[in-house]
Amino acid sequence: MTDITASSFVRQDLVAERPAPVKTTGFIGLLRTRLFNSPTNILLTILGALLLWFTIIPSVRFLMVDAVWIGKDRTACLAENAGFTVGACWPYIQAKLPQLIYGFYPEAERWRVNLALVLAVALLLPLLIPRLPAKGLNAGLFFFAFPVVAFFLLHGGGITGFGLSWTAGALELFDDSITSAGRALLSLSKTSAIAPLLWVVGNLVVLVGTAIHWLIFPLTWLRDQIQATGQSVWVDFAITTACISLIVFFLGGGLRSGGRALLASIVAFIAIAIVIKLMGLDHGGLPIVATNLWGGLLVTLVVSVTGIVTSLPIGIALALGRRASIPLIRIFSIAFIEFWRGVPLITVLFFATYMLPLFLPGNFSVDGLVRALIGIALFTGAYQAENVRGGLAAIPRGQGEAAAALGLSWWKTTSLIVLPQALRHVIPNLVNSFISLFKDTSLVSIVALFDLLGSLRASFSDPKWSTPSTAFTGFAFAGIIYFLFCFGMSRYSLFVERRLNAHRRN
Repeated sequence: MTDITASSFVRQDLVAERPAPVKTTGFIGLLRTRLFNSPTNILLTILGALLLWFTIIPSVRFLMVDAVWIGKDRTACLAENAGFTVGACWPYIQAKLPQLIYGFYPEAERWRVNLALVLAVALLLPLLIPRLPAKGLNAGLFFFAFPVVAFFLLHGGGITGFGLSWTAGALELFDDSITSAGRALLSLSKTSAIAPLLWVVGNLVVLVGTAIHWLIFPLTWLRDQIQATGQSVWVDFAITTACISLIVFFLGGGLRSGGRALLASIVAFIAIAIVIKLMGLDHGGLPIVATNLWGGLLVTLVVSVTGIVTSLPIGIALALGRRASIPLIRIFSIAFIEFWRGVPLITVLFFATYMLPLFLPGNFSVDGLVRALIGIALFTGAYQAENVRGGLAAIPRGQGEAAAALGLSWWKTTSLIVLPQALRHVIPNLVNSFISLFKDTSLVSIVALFDLLGSLRASFSDPKWSTPSTAFTGFAFAGIIYFLFCFGMSRYSLFVERRLNAHRRN
């Protein structure tokens, strides 16, 4: 025992206490490990603090501390009347808020805008919350039913026919266009150096137009007879319902399995009939409000939401077409994408607003806002096509080969296997394009459409609110609105990205 005690391997005294570990959590830990852990980070921290001091503090003082909150005219926002250096003039925003939201929309009809916004929020929120049920029904209502209801709410007017009349009108317009083109060639043949060729081509085109006229004559005759009954909407509606329901029934499998599709079609048409009756569309509907009276946040939301919703399907179709094995589809997709990506959006808006009517038949016109919407949708769709194509290129070939080995068709492989994974990969790019589109809606002001910024600039001309801080207040208010929408889209995209990439979490 004595030998063990005296052994050099047994320590006779206690080990000295070690210093406490450096704290690496909490605010102190953040300062030590992130902000002041190296000379470079110390310098960057000081520069960042100075930047915040000279930007955030003056902004808070302007927007809140030195702001004027109550007043009836510009006198309340003048320094000599307020007794201090005036910051933001919020009474100006309160006075001009209806103009910034509705533009020149008639005040008595603004309830229609409010109702459309409430319906949009009520249908959109259930789509954004993953745990809520009935996503298919909700998506159908938002993407198909709501645009029609919103159009008649915002624009007004009624309908004089339904599917049969619309089809007959479209075919008749197509026939008139062909006939007009043939007659134009015949008129050119009288003075052109290649008169015989133009004469032959013109007569052939006119002959084609005449043949189309007689082919669609039964349809146009039936339309004219229906319109002469005095109940053209409901007669046309009944015929359209019967035709489409029969087509859906046979495409759904006929007597074997088409009953469910037939029932869904009938229920959908019953819902359409209820909407027509409630809104009085068969008797003229609501008073018409021309789109040149729309403005403010209303136009910003209409343009951005329409562009976002329509550009993604266009982009997906073009991205798949660019990878297609059929040369005609691939060449068309490539040409379309490269053309629209090589043209500035301002040029697209000018072309859609001022030059597109020159290419349309004389008896056919398109509303100015609709022309801008079409141009923006096609322009943004070309950019979305490249985003989607990047996601498709990231999918290994083995995914498609495995689906083919299981016997899945190309459509099922694309829609169930490849495309969902591709869209999941490019969520940041897609949302980045959506945010860019939302901010680019301010460009529509150059084609006489007053969006939020356009209405804001128009309000500056009111001498009743002409103060040194009016313009700064207006742009600060518009910036806050843009930031809220863009930041909301960004945060929701992060939520979706984390939810869809649960398999990659540590």
